[in-house]
Amino acid sequence: MFQHPAAIVESTDIGPGTRIWAFVHILSGARIGAECNICDHVFIEHDVVVGNRVTIKSGVQLWDGVVLGDDVFVGPNATFTNDPFPRSRQHQAQVPRTTVKSGASIGANATILPGVTIGERAMVGAATVVTRDVPPDTIVVGNPARIVGYVGAKPSVSAPPRAVPGEPGATPTTVRGVTLHRLPHAEDLRGQISFGEAERHIPFAVRRHFVVYGVPGENIRGEHAHRQLHQFLICVSGSLRAVADDGLTREEFLLDDPTAGLYLPPMTWGVQYKYSPGAVLLVLASDYYDPADYIRNYAEFLQLAAEVS
Repeated sequence: MFQHPAAIVESTDIGPGTRIWAFVHILSGARIGAECNICDHVFIEHDVVVGNRVTIKSGVQLWDGVVLGDDVFVGPNATFTNDPFPRSRQHQAQVPRTTVKSGASIGANATILPGVTIGERAMVGAATVVTRDVPPDTIVVGNPARIVGYVGAKPSVSAPPRAVPGEPGATPTTVRGVTLHRLPHAEDLRGQISFGEAERHIPFAVRRHFVVYGVPGENIRGEHAHRQLHQFLICVSGSLRAVADDGLTREEFLLDDPTAGLYLPPMTWGVQYKYSPGAVLLVLASDYYDPADYIRNYAEFLQLAAEVS
């Protein structure tokens, strides 16, 4: 461990290879992992846990209840809080836990409200105000924070040309088994029509459908995979972004046309977000609802996906 002569370190739980620079103050009881870099003018309170290989830039204060996972980056002057209703000389009976999970990054001057969890590899933009949990791998900005993208998602691919009526068409994507479809389409002076036939245009027998609508634009849907279920997504009104992930490759798609469909085979992690006002998503499914078929934890999904790949 390296400690600058101008630093005050009262904790004895500091990992090897950690560097602590000038005017840092670390109170007793704080736990700091190995190979961290703690820059000038950082204050760390008693009940704080910092993982390995964490970078904390200048001007950051970590108050009781903050937990940083391995490989976290905290930008200059990012602000953590631990009391939702602070009053002078009044103290909480219990401090809420604020958790930043492994690999996440917090931009300069971001504000993190107490009790939230920032998921693995998430990216919090500069000056963002985080008021609720941030899902893994998301990019959030603004006040309050809203999702604007997904880390590692390739740009949206274009839908294939509109199919001739009655002729199916599909385009492979970079995500294993996921295909983007153009459904048959026709129009005349009376309006437009698009249709799809199970096991022809939709690549499975349909046993169930559900409709997602009335989603506030800043909210997200999905965030799960299925063990056996096949799904086919059609945005029949408005637009939304859909992310498909096979555990190795992640791609994002713009669904903004009722003639475009996105096929998600089993063992595909799916997320839908950026719903436009009035957007309506139709989902066709290959089987009846079964809660046991869902995989809702991304870490579990990655493990299972590696086993089947």
